[in-house]
Amino acid sequence: QVQLVESGGGLVQAGGSLRLSCAASGRTFSRYTMGWFRQAPGKEREFVAAISWSGISTRYAESVKGRFIISRDNAKNTVNLQMNSLKPEDTAVYYCAIDPDVYYNPRVAEKEYDYWGQGTQVTVSS
Repeated sequence: QVQLVESGGGLVQAGGSLRLSCAASGRTFSRYTMGWFRQAPGKEREFVAAISWSGISTRYAESVKGRFIISRDNAKNTVNLQMNSLKPEDTAVYYCAIDPDVYYNPRVAEKEYDYWGQGTQVTVSS
């Protein structure tokens, strides 16, 4: 059993910053990709960012490139998402997830991620 717990969400004004964290516990994988997805009200869940086990490879959605930074600490089994220059359209529930398959380039499709956290709410006011 794998548990993922997100933290760091909240309310922020447009232009502000938030840092999300996700801690993984339970079964561990020798190498796995960790990703962030989000779901806004009335919309489908969408990919935000992902990072490979080594941390060398990252991928971002076009909508967050240049504003969000994903990082990880393998010793602590955590992944972080630094969100800068936030916009009202970034408002969503943010989920972290694990893709247990090993790929050099992180995958972005939701169906590739087998383990999910409960999510943390991010609200950006205009």
